[in-house]
Amino acid sequence: MTTSAQESFLRSFHAELPAVTADAFGGARAADGRSSYEILCDRVAESGRVLDLGCGDGLLLELLARTEGRRLAGVDLSPEALALARRRPGLGGATVLEGRAQDLPFADDSFDACVSHMAMMLMGDVEQVIAEVARVLAPGATLACVIGGGAVGGEAYELFLGLLRAAIKDAPAAQRVPALGDRRTRSREGLDSLLGPAGFTPVDWETVAIDLSGRPEQVWAALSGVYDVGPLDPRTVTSLRETFLARADALAPAMPDGLVPCGMKVHVVTARLR
Repeated sequence: MTTSAQESFLRSFHAELPAVTADAFGGARAADGRSSYEILCDRVAESGRVLDLGCGDGLLLELLARTEGRRLAGVDLSPEALALARRRPGLGGATVLEGRAQDLPFADDSFDACVSHMAMMLMGDVEQVIAEVARVLAPGATLACVIGGGAVGGEAYELFLGLLRAAIKDAPAAQRVPALGDRRTRSREGLDSLLGPAGFTPVDWETVAIDLSGRPEQVWAALSGVYDVGPLDPRTVTSLRETFLARADALAPAMPDGLVPCGMKVHVVTARLR
């Protein structure tokens, strides 16, 4: 899939669901009580000029804005998501622009940190993305990313993935999402091979379990925002939802208050520009 085709798909998907990532991850927590967004904030706590790459609806930028005096900027492909970001009361002083990570609209050495939540792993022409990030970062600046890591094991997320794979297998080719991004961005070795030549230190790699447990409908709402669901026809999605909810109920007795246990892993990656 070409970069332009990837971007066309992502624009179309987020036009329909502009806040999908924040809706899924904003309330989810790691064992220490932090969301994956808050973990990223802590990785750049000392940075005064921060760029959010793939900022979406601006949730991460809003959290970063809690530190007074920061200069913040965000870039995203989706005008619908950016419209939501611009409405956030804490982002009146932030620069929020529609644009491509492969051609960032900022001068050299503009930022002390770049953050990216579940976005860099979706980007095509990733060498150019990293070259642009390196260009706009000052020497010694931090790059901090959250990338997806899959199911924790034995819970509702694995149930959902199994049902989704079966639905996709039976769907026509037009309802399947081709691979997005570059697989090298999803592993420590791959990221080192990309970041090292651009002048970054070896990555610090931490795997964190994120708890998405909730009522069956809440868990469905969080999980069904994945890209693979988007192109499926409504009847298939309805059938997938009904089957998931019926089977998820069987998981509820394992937790108090009728909650369905659901967790996934994310990888928190940081590197510094030499």
